[in-house]
Amino acid sequence: MKPPVTTRQYAPSSPKPGLTRPLTSEERRRAQRVLLRVSVRIRLAGKTQAIEGATHTVSATGGLIVLSEALPQGTKLTIENITTQKMVEAHVARPPQYSSEGSLVPIEFSAPAPNFWNVFFPPVIN
Repeated sequence: MKPPVTTRQYAPSSPKPGLTRPLTSEERRRAQRVLLRVSVRIRLAGKTQAIEGATHTVSATGGLIVLSEALPQGTKLTIENITTQKMVEAHVARPPQYSSEGSLVPIEFSAPAPNFWNVFFPPVIN
């Protein structure tokens, strides 16, 4: 007969061994990112001409949009998902980055819009 296996019990308030390290940027992220190419149309207040672009990555809180021109941080805009024709208010969250595809503009929705990209995002567990 084998002896019973004992397991260590930890108090609920004490951290588990190995979980006391700082969180990585991926673990701190509010929402999961998904590589997804979606055609979008950006409208800026006071401009009649819309800017056509496509997503690089998307999340439940916004996305990284590839545009032919850079938009400064803080710019308020309306983004349209051309496929679904849904529109949502957003703003440029950080300064754009530049790549061979064009300007990578990080946008954040003004209000939660988890269904805007027509993708299911599992909840983030920290």
